[in-house]
Amino acid sequence: GGVGGGTALGRGTDIVWPAQAFAKGQLLMEVFPLACHTTGLSLNNDRLYKLTYSTEVFLDRGKGKLQDGVGYRLSSGVDVVLLWRNPDGDDDQLIQITIKDVRVENVNQQRGEKSIFKGKSPPKIIGKENLEALQRPVLLHLVHGKIKEFYSYQNEPVAIENLKRGLASLFQTQLTSGTTNEVDISGDCKVTYQAHQDKVIKIKALDSCKIARSGFTIPNQVLGVSSKASSTTTYKIEDSFVIAVLAEETHSFGLNFLQTITGKIVSKQRLELKTTDAGPRLRSGKQAAAVVRAVDSKYTALPVVGQVFQRECKGCPSLLEHWQSIRKDLQPASLSKAQAVRNFLAFVQHLRTAKKEEILQVLRTENKEVLPQLVDAVTSAQTPDSLEAILDFLDFKSDSSVILQERFLYACGFASHPNEELLRALISKFKGSFGSNDIRETVMIVIGALVRKLCQNEGCKLKAVVEAKKLILGGLEKTEKKEDTTMYLLALKNALLPEGIPLLLKYAEAGEGPVSHLATTALQRYDVPFITDEVKKTLNRIYHQNRKIHEKTVRTTAAAVILNNNPSYMDVKNILLSIGELPKEMNKYMLALVQDILRFEMPASKMVRRVLKEMVAHNYDRFSGTGSSSAYTGYIQRQPHSASTYSLDILYSGSGILRRSNLNIFQHVGKMFPQFPQVVIEAQGLEASIAATPDEGEENLNSFAGMSAILFDVQLRPVTFFNGYSDLMSKMLSVSGDPISVVKGLILLIDHSQELQLQSGMKANIEVQGGLSIDIAGAMEFSLWYRESKTRVKNRVTVVITGDVTVDSSFVKAGLEASAETEAGLEFISTVQFSQYPFLICMQMDRDAAPFRQLETKYERLSTGRGYVSRKRKEHLVPGCEFPLHQENSEMCKVVFAPQPESSSSGWF
Repeated sequence: GGVGGGTALGRGTDIVWPAQAFAKGQLLMEVFPLACHTTGLSLNNDRLYKLTYSTEVFLDRGKGKLQDGVGYRLSSGVDVVLLWRNPDGDDDQLIQITIKDVRVENVNQQRGEKSIFKGKSPPKIIGKENLEALQRPVLLHLVHGKIKEFYSYQNEPVAIENLKRGLASLFQTQLTSGTTNEVDISGDCKVTYQAHQDKVIKIKALDSCKIARSGFTIPNQVLGVSSKASSTTTYKIEDSFVIAVLAEETHSFGLNFLQTITGKIVSKQRLELKTTDAGPRLRSGKQAAAVVRAVDSKYTALPVVGQVFQRECKGCPSLLEHWQSIRKDLQPASLSKAQAVRNFLAFVQHLRTAKKEEILQVLRTENKEVLPQLVDAVTSAQTPDSLEAILDFLDFKSDSSVILQERFLYACGFASHPNEELLRALISKFKGSFGSNDIRETVMIVIGALVRKLCQNEGCKLKAVVEAKKLILGGLEKTEKKEDTTMYLLALKNALLPEGIPLLLKYAEAGEGPVSHLATTALQRYDVPFITDEVKKTLNRIYHQNRKIHEKTVRTTAAAVILNNNPSYMDVKNILLSIGELPKEMNKYMLALVQDILRFEMPASKMVRRVLKEMVAHNYDRFSGTGSSSAYTGYIQRQPHSASTYSLDILYSGSGILRRSNLNIFQHVGKMFPQFPQVVIEAQGLEASIAATPDEGEENLNSFAGMSAILFDVQLRPVTFFNGYSDLMSKMLSVSGDPISVVKGLILLIDHSQELQLQSGMKANIEVQGGLSIDIAGAMEFSLWYRESKTRVKNRVTVVITGDVTVDSSFVKAGLEASAETEAGLEFISTVQFSQYPFLICMQMDRDAAPFRQLETKYERLSTGRGYVSRKRKEHLVPGCEFPLHQENSEMCKVVFAPQPESSSSGWF
């Protein structure tokens, strides 16, 4: 290690050292006659060093209270002798380390009678063969204080070998300050040494350690998991050798948007010199390897880096048995219950260890009611076996399993950590034939979503991603069919490729109404840096209709994009000057949009205020427009570190018929705010049905109503309520419209898995999973008889989040699971009465009462089956409420739902 000034890290660390370690006198004189002439630890010839060793692990929710945690301690004696020293240099030594007198106990001494170790001897707890292996000596070849070779016996249990590696790694140190890379049980890590007069502090940068371990996370600030890790080892040094060592390693994690899902692992090792006795004489020889063979020819050089071990599951159910035990909870009628989502999460974990044949066996034995939920789970597992199984099972050439194909595709779109293989599989499917054109479109839309996720994870240059980009952009450059244009635009709306912006501008400005509107809403999803002055120039042309007449939906979206992306003074001034000159309902909508920016203090509010201050004073007429269109943003909940907001904007045609309603819900954590759901209902060309006059530029629109949704930043395939005049008339003659589902299913939303090699030799796992059952449905009811139309959007969501942390030494395991769950519903209803003019409009947004439950389970368990478990549960009801919208709406609702008089003598009825 290089010599350099020690950093301030670790200074002032209070460590209570055992009093006897500092005892001066005959013992220290005997053990440490050497002057400090080595770069690492140095042992004396012909001596046996007797030390005590303990390693303990403790799990809790991060509060550090011993009584609230679980864990265990392994303690033993350790004998260390110097077997050989290179005759050509002191800094080349071979030492033997032997563990003896092993004990296992609770970290929490208050367990008393509940202790899982009570009345059990070490061979019973650890297992006779394990204990024998643990007490077999290991040899360590140290050169300049660093481990050159670690010698042990082959075919020993990996978990036991790791405990010996953890102890051996403590003997690697240097006596000078500096930063270097070292290989030990944790892997190849960057370490910093701070040498003081009588002690050395070693700080290991755990995030730098290169070690092969499985794991994945979601690169998302809101749905992701934040984790921290630290490792400090303090050596008390006397004449080039240790009299005491204290190592402490911590790992903590927390879910970004829900701070009750947390956990912490604290792992400690203590090594303390007790006595020295006469030991074996040094062995002679030039090479360490020859000496090792002479000691025992069965010794083998093994990696000092911790090795992976898997605990065998004794008596665990097969995949089919597991499925059969939970399938009743996954019937369609049970999906709104938290138990359904819990079982879904547990089954996804089991699927991740299953083989393709096992998965296919379960898929082929299931009936059509529960199959969609099973497809959700298999796709969410995201393993090579699960992907192969589901692709074998589904037949895209058939139109009889469209629901299953759609559920598979949406689960792919929501995949927490998609890989290139999944994208390649979908591209291959897209090039094949389909039984349903809707499924073909969905495949392309989901390809767009996967491109974005892979690019966010630095996979933009992957072959499959490059091919998918070409498919999307090439499709837009030369589409033959109008439906294909829509499909590729939806794919680009998901992929958000910067190189796709010129194409979006072309379609936004020159395309027909629906295509133009879709291209503009795609631009709305790009981040601020991509909405350049050049982009805003085109959007201004669309809004101000410089080159052609555009529909209101396109113009208002263009204005919203300009106002949300650092608008210039002239951008804002020209938009404000246009208010008062627009068609009545568009005028009211734009006015509401500007007022919402000011009221909610959005980024553009400063510029809007500046322009308003400097504009011509007499603007009362311009800013007092009548109409029913609106835009409103409010809070669902606010907390110190996060908030949920909703925005609702509605645009009507001049004759009072809905053109577009747009409901957005955002979750804000820091500067991130992913779109949880966005549900847009659009209608056009309905004026003829009530003998009203269409607005300018909208005289020839086809009768149409449909719904489009973005969920967790994935644009779904839009659904149609009716298309064409005859379809409309058949629906209008019925009083009610059955709800149409936009998305339904089980989604794995949060997915974080980490396997940690603790430096003590134990294995730790952190698993955070969040699942939800979702059902978003919409309906448009239209009654000529009552001269009334209703638009409904109903969201039903059940969420379960679990955070599980475990530490395993193969013979004893400790775990802590924290979870939270809720079952919630949100409904938006817009009622329009067009029996009089001006027509009456009432909007309602209601949240059902929702239970919020928090559960905590802690356990310690022996491999023989004996265990300690503690459970806690908290529950409260979040009351239902109606969200406040603007004052005008409240007044209108009082009129629409005015109490009817009980009796009336006038009139026909």
